[in-house]
Amino acid sequence: MSDFNDFNNQQVAKLPKHLRQFIVEQNYEKYTPIDQAVWRYVMRQNYSYLKHVAYYPYIKGLNRAGLSIEHIPDLQTMNDNLGKIGWGAVTVDGFIPPAAFMEYQACRVLVIAADIRQINHIEYTPSPDIIHESAGHAPIIADTDYNSYLSYFGSIGTKAMFSSKDYELYEAIRKLSILKEAVGADEEEIAAAEKKLHYIADNMGESSEMALLGRLHWWTVEYGLIGTLENPKIYGAALLSSIGESATCMNPDIEKLWYNLDTINYQYDITQQQPQLFVTETFQNLIDVLEAFADTMAFRRGGAESILKAIECKNPSTAVYSSGLQLTGVFTDLGMNKADELTFIKTTGPSALAFDGKQLTGHGKDYHKDGFSSPVGKLKGIEKPFEEHNLNELELLGILIDKTAEITFESGILVRGLVKDILVKEGKLILIAFEDCTVTEENGNILFKPEWGTYDMAIGEKIVSVFNGAADKDAYEELVFVSKEQTHKVLFDEATQKLHVLYQKVRDVREKQTGYEELESIFNTLKTSHRTDWLCALEILEIVYHKELNASFEKELRIYLEMKAATEPDYTKLINDGLHVIANPVTQLINEED
Repeated sequence: MSDFNDFNNQQVAKLPKHLRQFIVEQNYEKYTPIDQAVWRYVMRQNYSYLKHVAYYPYIKGLNRAGLSIEHIPDLQTMNDNLGKIGWGAVTVDGFIPPAAFMEYQACRVLVIAADIRQINHIEYTPSPDIIHESAGHAPIIADTDYNSYLSYFGSIGTKAMFSSKDYELYEAIRKLSILKEAVGADEEEIAAAEKKLHYIADNMGESSEMALLGRLHWWTVEYGLIGTLENPKIYGAALLSSIGESATCMNPDIEKLWYNLDTINYQYDITQQQPQLFVTETFQNLIDVLEAFADTMAFRRGGAESILKAIECKNPSTAVYSSGLQLTGVFTDLGMNKADELTFIKTTGPSALAFDGKQLTGHGKDYHKDGFSSPVGKLKGIEKPFEEHNLNELELLGILIDKTAEITFESGILVRGLVKDILVKEGKLILIAFEDCTVTEENGNILFKPEWGTYDMAIGEKIVSVFNGAADKDAYEELVFVSKEQTHKVLFDEATQKLHVLYQKVRDVREKQTGYEELESIFNTLKTSHRTDWLCALEILEIVYHKELNASFEKELRIYLEMKAATEPDYTKLINDGLHVIANPVTQLINEED
């Protein structure tokens, strides 16, 4: 992405190459007058309701993030504002893979879906959209405790091991969310996609670290409540941006439970309202629970159990030796002794060696294109870890450059070959390269033959950490996994384009405070040519009522909308909520908060 736009924001500018590939242009001009009206309606509803139940002063949070109730936010304004609190924002195309999402969070960059929900999904959309991301996540980012949790969660989530099933689930969720937001979507296709998603979800097998972390993320960042069980406040973004669920979630029949480590046992369904929600007393408790879960993860535990998770993942991951050497690749095999300690590990296909997150020169995936295997453990009869030996001590063991050495591990693995290179980093021995080398197990099984070329032997008594992805991502992953399933681009028919013109005229009247005489003819066109529309009529009523323009026209508008609300159940709540906000203007509420 040569013309990468960092919006003059430090956090965005620091994004690594492999994350930049998910970024798409916001293309602000693609938002239609209806999109702008949808944003305004949702934000006014949100504020009208959320002033009582949101944890954070909602408008102050919006302002600090560069958002307004009146207009869909543009990315430059958001970045100018978020930059002041050490965050940034970029736009992406719908759902991105969980590992990438986590890494953005660790980089303190908000990922915002560029699209906005259609008017027929105004209360809730299963797809990420700009209302959810910016009106949900951004206003609370200004809270230091919360944004520390968010970036810390990202740094833990980036390391989480996931299973091959998690990939399938991500693709199924992405496909369903795209179909549900598509104009004129085929109901049969949606039903088939839902069926497939449920099938995968019901057959996931044992939950991976990423799946369990996903639950913690869901019940905090998306659906979290804070305070007491009796009187909690909302901080979760999915609730803050859903005008449907933010109201219903406070009903007594939605069970409220304390948030703790046990919460990982609660699965969730993105297509349904949540049957229970979790309350934390403080944001610090979120960090404490996350910390307790992180202690169970492969990146902190290492050992054979973690390599087994890597093998199940079937995707590149990284094992870290106690010497600090990092091996990245698709893990396919391991050896264990009777005490379940590792004796060797093996990758298949492109592999790479790194130290401290930087690929070792000459040890990229082109060089190790067929995989890598190496013993793990102590030398036979020697208590001191292999990596702690200095060059003099190695010489005493007969290991010196251009001499043939014979090395026996406690596991019985025997390495015999001509030493060509010894690599030391930060006082630790990390790698010995052999020519003309044979590696055999105690039972005579051959692990490496001389004709296979140079044998690079990794050094380390233990595997201390195993984590998802590559150690040096930019060197190893030119392109990570980007879904082929793209969000659908909308093409508008002539009638919709004419409706856009009417919405724009109403906005112009409201903002410029002129042309009030046009409103009646706009309403007549709505009544005759756009029978399903309700929001434009509502916006006209708002102006007529507040400007006290024409009592009989105001009455006509009210009767029209009340009849629609009474006879068309899909619009009943939306229209009634709209009438409520007209009678209780948001501008007054904003002034009260300030």
